[in-house]
Amino acid sequence: QVQLVESGGGLVQPGDSLRLSCAASGFTFRDYAMHWYRQGPGKKRELVGVITTTGSSTIYLDSVKGRFTISRDNAKNTAYLQMSSLKPEDTAVYYCSARHRVYEYWGQGIQVTVSS
Repeated sequence: QVQLVESGGGLVQPGDSLRLSCAASGFTFRDYAMHWYRQGPGKKRELVGVITTTGSSTIYLDSVKGRFTISRDNAKNTAYLQMSSLKPEDTAVYYCSARHRVYEYWGQGIQVTVSS
């Protein structure tokens, strides 16, 4: 079956760094663009960033540019979201999503809390 499993979340202090991983299985990972979304408390879900199938191009939400980096390792069927200089407003449930043509798959989400 298709699975996307996020890991690496948790509680950190402002200014800290954290790396989220998204492990994929059950589909041809290298054919799918990978997206990271987040939904903070009382907020709508927003797109954090996207990475193309080969990792040749990325796009980011303006508020995370320069702090967050998306990457992928097609040999390991895994996508990553490296987060640095974290702020309280980054607190959210983070989701990874795989998309190719008409196909779209989602992980269950993982909590990131930035608080002192």
